[in-house]
Amino acid sequence: MTERISYSFCESLRAQQAAAEGSMRKEFAQGAYTLEKPYIKLNPYLINPLSAVVAFRTEEETAVTVTIFGKENKGTIVHTFPRKKEHILPILGLYGGYDNQVELRLYGGRAHTITIRTEALSERVPELLSLRTEPEYTSEELIFVTPSLSALATAFDRFGEVRWHLSVPVIFEISRLKNGNFLIGTERVMQMPYYMSGLYEMTMMGKIVKEYSIPGGYHHDQWEMEDGNILVLTEGESYETVEDVIVLLDRETGEILKTWDLKDCLVPGEGPSGGYTPKDWFHNNALWYDKHTNSITLSGRHVDAIINIDYETGALNWIIGDPETWPEDKQKYFFQIKGDGDFDWPYEQHGCLVTPNGGIMCFDNGHYRSKIREKFLLNRDSFSRGVLYRIDRETMTIEQLWQYGKERGEEFFSSYIGNVEWYGEDHYLVHSGGIQYYGEHASEKPAALLQGDPNVRAESITVESLRGKVIFEMKIEGNFYRAKKMALYSDGENLPLGEGIRAGRMGVTPEFDTLIPMEPCGELLPYRYEAKVTEEEDRFVFKAVFEGGQMVMLMLENEKEEHGYFISTSKSKFNALCCGTFIEKDPRNVTLNVNKEGLKGTFDLRVIVDDKKYETGIQIVC
Repeated sequence: MTERISYSFCESLRAQQAAAEGSMRKEFAQGAYTLEKPYIKLNPYLINPLSAVVAFRTEEETAVTVTIFGKENKGTIVHTFPRKKEHILPILGLYGGYDNQVELRLYGGRAHTITIRTEALSERVPELLSLRTEPEYTSEELIFVTPSLSALATAFDRFGEVRWHLSVPVIFEISRLKNGNFLIGTERVMQMPYYMSGLYEMTMMGKIVKEYSIPGGYHHDQWEMEDGNILVLTEGESYETVEDVIVLLDRETGEILKTWDLKDCLVPGEGPSGGYTPKDWFHNNALWYDKHTNSITLSGRHVDAIINIDYETGALNWIIGDPETWPEDKQKYFFQIKGDGDFDWPYEQHGCLVTPNGGIMCFDNGHYRSKIREKFLLNRDSFSRGVLYRIDRETMTIEQLWQYGKERGEEFFSSYIGNVEWYGEDHYLVHSGGIQYYGEHASEKPAALLQGDPNVRAESITVESLRGKVIFEMKIEGNFYRAKKMALYSDGENLPLGEGIRAGRMGVTPEFDTLIPMEPCGELLPYRYEAKVTEEEDRFVFKAVFEGGQMVMLMLENEKEEHGYFISTSKSKFNALCCGTFIEKDPRNVTLNVNKEGLKGTFDLRVIVDDKKYETGIQIVC
């Protein structure tokens, strides 16, 4: 009965990796592998094509130094692994489509060089457009960029060579943890356009150590606390408003330990930016915990403001931004400009951070560059920049200490994403990740909504500035949410073995308030709707094609209960699109994700289209 409905069960990425690792370890256990004849497995965890595992045994415990030779001498990567008899070594930083030379050297002893041939880079790896470095640039760390359009998370070395990328569209902030792993958003969309199921804790090999599911989903940013617990940006499970909730996750269990709802300290609709909507009224795109003040600093794109709240109480401490249009009772939280030097407020900013001496940095997108609609600037007439402010919390005054980007005008303008990094006094990174042109000028519409239009050009420019001089500048094709410098290897355990852990829980998918009383018509959902159902361990995903304006509901039914989920067939409008990776080119394509959380039993899956309830022949077990 299911010949017209495509159905598949998809194992989690964790389970797929566990199976792959199990096969790898079995193969290694069955062979007599030595330094001169090691076991080699390319892309062992399925999602990092520029990685490999090399394994062998030695009679005595010894440390091993691995050298991945660069195309240039300064592109060589070296790491020493601790003493063992059984050496299962992660090899990182390989070049794509290349015979990579890798030396294995026993501590104080002999060495052997092997060749690891990799496949050509994926077409979804971004193209380097230009690169400029000065003699002062000596960093051996890679520049990691995370996607905002259709490209992949990628890392470039100082010569512009791709040395790392993942083959699944994990998104948003890539943050290094104290143990050497990193956190990044999953590729599993819960709600469009980019509210993900949660976070992966990954090694640089791409191995998932832990997957955190979050009831309200994950977006934009996260922060590791000193005790290991994790602050995460999320929203309420109902999605009535979005991007306005923060939670503290227990590092081990994924349990939510504390919640902050920004509606408790701000009133939605006050101080709106040009991108404001009642649902996405704050649009929190960054967070930073400051232990010196026990406070959280947040970036509200849709209020043109950086705010600071008390960690314990959630009370509002201060606001950095243009105070125009804010009500009288909020004015006391704003800073007054000190002196008569160069100064601009940030507008629709991203990526705020607190420097070690209490300064505030952000990427000031400059979108509209006003809070008054009649004064809004076109993108071609505005500018984006990295900026550093000094604030005095006692006198409530603010000074602008540094900026980069204003002088470049339209060529550096990013209306919607970007970030800054602080490396030391007068040493900063500025990433203008969302440069978009339509023809000769900055586009007024997001590139993600103009896919396929030959007039659209998307770029990202990443700049490192030292003592007022640009020492590194990289331009790549495409838009990228953030850029960050990191090393591939850490002092921690670079390859923990064993199956990845699942922590936390998925949210309960909101149901439609009113169920439509309708008997099944006995017919299968017609082929013309191209329906496809993919079931996973904790949810299922329904995809189909419907014309705009059709009334569609997905139903889960058994003898005891029924659950209905409304599927919108109207073309979605996104005022803020910090990640367009999952936007469909054809607006008729619809996707509904239904979590199994809150459901128990076996359900028949049916679909109401206009005035008929169709069968699918599929049962979902929860």
